[in-house]
Amino acid sequence: MRVGAIVLPEHGWARTRETWRRLEEMGLDHAWTFDHHSWRDLRDSPWYDAISTLTAVAATTGTIRIGTMVSTPNFRHPAVLAKQVMTLDEISGGRFVLGIGAGALGADSGLLGGPELSPATRADRFAEFVELSDRLLRSPATTFSGSFYEVVDARMVPGCVQRPRVPFAIAATGARGLDLVATHARTWVTIGDARRPGERTDTESRQVLRRQLSLLAEACEKRNRELGSVGKLVNLSRAFEAPFASPARFADLLGTCAELGFTDVVVNHPRPSGVFAGDVTAFERAVLSTR
Repeated sequence: MRVGAIVLPEHGWARTRETWRRLEEMGLDHAWTFDHHSWRDLRDSPWYDAISTLTAVAATTGTIRIGTMVSTPNFRHPAVLAKQVMTLDEISGGRFVLGIGAGALGADSGLLGGPELSPATRADRFAEFVELSDRLLRSPATTFSGSFYEVVDARMVPGCVQRPRVPFAIAATGARGLDLVATHARTWVTIGDARRPGERTDTESRQVLRRQLSLLAEACEKRNRELGSVGKLVNLSRAFEAPFASPARFADLLGTCAELGFTDVVVNHPRPSGVFAGDVTAFERAVLSTR
C-alpha cells in the first residue's frame, strides 16, 4: 500500500518547503496539494497557486512523487495547464502526476463569470478537458475545436519526461467520469461519499467504497482494460473519521483499504484548527508506524 499526504497551499514558502521536505524524509510515496483559486471557509485566508507551489517543491525535493488533487476546468485551460505540467515534469525529474476532477460548484466555478452549468454540461466539459489534456501532452503540436475549448497550433516541445505523457489521476464516481478513468487514467481517486465526507461510519464507508470499486470494474470491462492496471487511491481524511487518531487506527484503515482493493491512500496534513484540524505529531507517529 502506497501512502501519501495532502498539504493545503496556505503557507509562505519557508514553512511550505519545510513541510514537504519532512514528508519526503518520512518516506511517503507521494504528496499532493489542492488546486483551487480559493477554497470554502479559507477564501479570505492566505492561499497560494498550486502549480507555482509544486514547481518550487519539485526543485527542493528529490524522490517523492507530487501532484495536484485536483486540477479542474473551473478555471484552468487545458493548453495553458499542459505547458505548466510539461515544465513541472521536467523540473521534478519525472515525478509529477496530474490529478484532474470535474470541479465542484462554488467560488472557483463562478470565478471566470458565465452562467452556472448543468450537471450534464459539466460532465461534457470534464470529458473534453481530459481528452484535450491527453492530446496536448502527447503531441508536439495540437489544433483543436470543441464545444468548450479551442486550441490553435499549441506547441509542446520537448514534451514530457514521462512517456507517452505525465500520468493522470482522475477523481470520479459517476459512470461518465469512471469511463474517463478507464480510458485515460493511471490512477482513480475517490473521497468516498462526496456528499457526506468524513461523516459516515466505517461500515458505511466500506460499503460506499465497495460500490464505487464495482462501478470502476464495470467501466474497465467496457473499455477492455484490466482493472489491475488502474491504481486506486482513497483519501482517508474524507472517507473515514479520525484516520490517524492512533497508529493502530491508521494501520487498521490501511488494511481495510488493501482488502477492498485500493493501492494508495492519502491523508490531509493536519492544520492547527478548522478543517482538517489535528496534531502533527500524531500524524507523523501513525504514518511512520507503517513505513
